[in-house]
This record gives sequence, C-alpha cells and structure tokens, in this order.
Amino acid sequence: MDTSKSTSPHPSYARVFLTFIRNSLVRDMSFRGNFLIESIASTSWVFMNVGFYLLIFQFTNQIGPDSGWGKYEFFVFLATTMFVNSVVQALFMPNAQEFSELIRTGGLDFVLLKPIDTQFLVSFQRVEWSTLSNFLVGIVMLAYSMYQLMTRDVNPLHLSPIAVVIYPLFILCGIIVLYSLMITLAATSIWLGRNQTLYNFWFYITNFSRYPMEIYSGPAGVALSSFFTFIIPVLVVVNVPARVMAKPLAASGWFLPLFTIVATIGSVLASRWVFRQALLSYRSASS
Repeated sequence: MDTSKSTSPHPSYARVFLTFIRNSLVRDMSFRGNFLIESIASTSWVFMNVGFYLLIFQFTNQIGPDSGWGKYEFFVFLATTMFVNSVVQALFMPNAQEFSELIRTGGLDFVLLKPIDTQFLVSFQRVEWSTLSNFLVGIVMLAYSMYQLMTRDVNPLHLSPIAVVIYPLFILCGIIVLYSLMITLAATSIWLGRNQTLYNFWFYITNFSRYPMEIYSGPAGVALSSFFTFIIPVLVVVNVPARVMAKPLAASGWFLPLFTIVATIGSVLASRWVFRQALLSYRSASS
C-alpha cells in the first residue's frame, strides 16, 4: 500500500489537536457520571499509594540507605511521577491501545488516506480527561512537599530560579521518552497482527521509572539501572526532574540532565523510524 500523504492543503496540526481535545471533552461530559466515577477511581488509587508511602516513612527516614530521598524529597518524586504518568495516560495510552484495533478491523486504511501525518493522527485522536485528575493531585503534593523542604529547621532546601524554569522542561522530556517507547510498542502491532500485551509490557518496563535510581545497588542493581538509563532510558523520566527540584544540581551533577535531552531526541528519532518501517510493512485489510 502506498503510505505517502497528500500535503495540499497543508493541515494545521495545532487546530486538529485542539479539535481532538474539544471532541474528547464533549464526549466525556456527555456521560458526566462515568467521568466522575473514573476521576474518583483514579485519584483513589493515588491516595492509596500515598498512604502506603506514609506508612513506610513511619519506620524509616529515607527510601534506600543514604540515598538522600527523605519523606518530602520522595513526595516531590511521587508528584513528578503523577505529572508524567497522568499526561501520558491521558494523551497516548488510549490511542496506543486502539492502534491494534485499527489494524485488525481495517480502520488503518482510512487513516492512511487522510492528508495528515499518520503517527500524529493515531497518537492524539482521543484524550482521557479523567486521568488528568492525578495531575491536580500532583500539583498539591509538590507545593506542600516543597514548602516543607524549604522551611524545615535542619538543612532547608534553597531552590534556585533555574530549577523552577527547567523542571517543566525535563517533565516534558520524560513525557516524550515514554511516548516514544509507547508508540514503538504500538507499531509492533503491524508486524504481530494484534498486540494485546501492550499494557502488560508497558507497565513491566515503566515500573522501573517509579523509584529513585539510588535504590539499585549491587551488581544486579547497577546492571538494571544502567540498562534502563542508557539503553531504554526510562529511569531518567522521573529521576531527573525530581532531582532538579528536591536536590541541588551541584550535588547530582549535570551529566544526567544533559543525557536526558540527548536521550529524548534519540527516542523520538528511533520511534519515528520504527513507526515508518512498520507502516511500510502494512498490507491493506482489503488486499
């Protein structure tokens, strides 16, 4: 099948994306009860996690010996996790799940005929607004944790203006890295026919991004952290922005932040190449 696109007239991607956002919001608001239940369920899961970590910190001062991730430092880490995961789950996860169905039902044929980039179209068609409730919880948690760190009596945190500026940048980098991994996994549906294990495999890999890098000790831990930092860079997704806010950059160095930028660019290019190669292998459902 010819997967080339007609670019005349040239589509406005920002306008199309805003249309997707508006349509998704209208759809969710048409079933307000369902939207409310999903939002409550999502935030309830977050509060259960927070309660679990509050219980842990009753028996220890840090996550990992001499890791530097005390109670409120770790809650900054947890809030950063909420920012990244809520955006990824709202924008990309539902669309990645639908991609295998488009292949199975032949719907990808119609997507390929539209005068817009295929990857853009299959990545942003749907937005799950209910999962963004976790983003709001993350804002409250980050504000409270930073206040506690900056006003504590012993070794108060001195937050530099540059940290406030680059924190959203590295959150964006983390979102892009996870999106690149997700669209790569979704593209395998073209070769595998119907990839129903996307959710499971996704959480197996990203589970490593939910904990500080310092807890990986010993030969096995170092090997794991190296693999999931430099080969599949999921460990930098949350660790780097959380360190920017919770720890002075002078203490952790600039290597990981700079590597995160390189890894983000590399992830985008690699996922784009895989997606295009997968489309070249696609055969129309009508052929």
